[in-house]
Amino acid sequence: MTSNYKTVLTTLIKIAVVAFAFWFIYNKLTKHNDLKEFIKLLDSIPNQQIWMVIGSVFILMLFNWGLEAVKWKELIARVEQISLWRAVESVFCGLTWAVFTPNRLGEYGGRVFFLSPKRRIIGVVAMTVGNIGQLVLTNVFGAITVCIFVYHFIPLEPILQAAICAAAFVFALFFIIFYFNIKWLNGLLLSVKFTRKYQKFYAVLARYQKKELLKILLFCLARYAVFTTQYIIMFLWLIPELRLLDILMLVPILFFVQSTLPSLDLLDVGIRSVTALFFFKYVTSQNTAVVACIASIWLINIIIPAILGSYFVFKLNFFGNTRRN
Repeated sequence: MTSNYKTVLTTLIKIAVVAFAFWFIYNKLTKHNDLKEFIKLLDSIPNQQIWMVIGSVFILMLFNWGLEAVKWKELIARVEQISLWRAVESVFCGLTWAVFTPNRLGEYGGRVFFLSPKRRIIGVVAMTVGNIGQLVLTNVFGAITVCIFVYHFIPLEPILQAAICAAAFVFALFFIIFYFNIKWLNGLLLSVKFTRKYQKFYAVLARYQKKELLKILLFCLARYAVFTTQYIIMFLWLIPELRLLDILMLVPILFFVQSTLPSLDLLDVGIRSVTALFFFKYVTSQNTAVVACIASIWLINIIIPAILGSYFVFKLNFFGNTRRN
């Protein structure tokens, strides 16, 4: 493949990715009734208050993805050294790819194309470790809050409640043990004859020490705290009669249920809204406000970063190193 051909093909791919992402976003925004309900709710709220609250959630979004960039830089350090700004570029670029791919699979491609070609597959494995860390917290906090929810709102026999709590404890413990022994996955893959020939790609799993995994998990915990805070701000703003403890119980359940369902980022808001309405009906009857909260955070956390990330898509070079600033 000649250099000119590679340049033309790279440019066409970039244009196609950005065009596809914007087409998806445009179609979803123009047909999104939940966002229209959110805008209607804002009509009766002073502009100064709107800017203060939305601005706070927006700043938390930047902080959230900034933490993810630092986490990504730490994860990839055993594969390739990158600057913090380069990590930020790759994270936002990945978000653009994620919006039109199932279960955010495109996010892997958007990030690892910022690495050297020979390290991109290993980068996917490293990114998976970070995603597992986030999943561990989602499952642990989700299991705990499901037990609390069942205890408060679902009348069951004490023995059945105890059984649910015991199952939740085992479930959470399994994920914690598995995460801190991620090298077991390397051993498992080595035991399968078919996968041994790919050992050079997943061998990085055996390099992560418990101290490093704990550091990554702390970044995951910080991110979890940030986007939980976003929900708290929005729910207390639009539904002030809600109790903080109820929000702290229900939001982790939303994350937990969402993580178990296959979805597309742009369709994901529908799943989030249905899930939120099911659980929040136990603490409030303001369904419109609940859906508006979910839709607004989806817009700020997913759509706006995906739009911002489109700029970084044009910095990719699919057949070699990305241009460095």
